[in-house]
Amino acid sequence: MFGRAKIVPVYERYDQPIIPIREFLRRVARSVLVAVALVFVPLIVGIVGYVVLAGLSPVDAFLNASMILGGMGPVDLLTSDGAKIFAGFYALFSGIFFLVIAGVVLAPFLHRVLHRLHVPVGDDSGNASDTGAGGQRSKELTR
Repeated sequence: MFGRAKIVPVYERYDQPIIPIREFLRRVARSVLVAVALVFVPLIVGIVGYVVLAGLSPVDAFLNASMILGGMGPVDLLTSDGAKIFAGFYALFSGIFFLVIAGVVLAPFLHRVLHRLHVPVGDDSGNASDTGAGGQRSKELTR
């Protein structure tokens, strides 16, 4: 009835076979491209904030925003209280956003590792068989 939005990549389920390496590399490339595109959002916010609140030139605002976003800290001395408050909140926002970007980039790798640990060896049909609660799959243990 209602289709899924294709905004977020949909990973294979636990009972489906692991995708081939070529598909996996495409997935990684797509995640890296999304991460690079997402970096521009806080960079633009920082540039606009430094131009408006600190009165910096666009080039100096770019330098300060990219240095904070990269974790190095501000370059120019900020004199107004508004600019200092903005820089503080922007630094906090950048730190949290860094974790989001790391999650986007690492998600395909973590999913593949967890998927590989779950799919039984030799079962390429996509039908995983559980042995019940507390049971162990002997094929997985020999990996």
